[in-house]
Amino acid sequence: MMYESVTKGIRVRVEPEYLEDQSSPDEGYFFWSYTVEISNDTEIAVELRSRLWQITDAQGYREEVRGPGVVGQTPRIEPGETFTYTSGCPLRTPSGIMVGSYQMVDSEGQMFDVSIPAFSLDSPFSVPTVN
Repeated sequence: MMYESVTKGIRVRVEPEYLEDQSSPDEGYFFWSYTVEISNDTEIAVELRSRLWQITDAQGYREEVRGPGVVGQTPRIEPGETFTYTSGCPLRTPSGIMVGSYQMVDSEGQMFDVSIPAFSLDSPFSVPTVN
């Protein structure tokens, strides 16, 4: 499933995938990859400076991850261009949720935050709930 949000003309799409071959459910270890596409639909270049993730597992345990750039890069994204990367997330439960933001700076020096849409991390071992 693809998740998407747009902030100030910056489109963020996320597609998570449960990785069965890197998980050990019997040991309480579940692993997902997620691919992020960041598209610049504005008329001005932007640079991704930092990220903030909030990761919550099925038991409500929440972790914040902050740091410079993404996957060791601080990409400059020109108007009309897209930057794509893949990263991963381990959990101790068979499901969870991630949400976050990127801090960007445009070529005029203006800093702003771009929302990363909340996305669900679901494995075949998660129990569906009806709200």
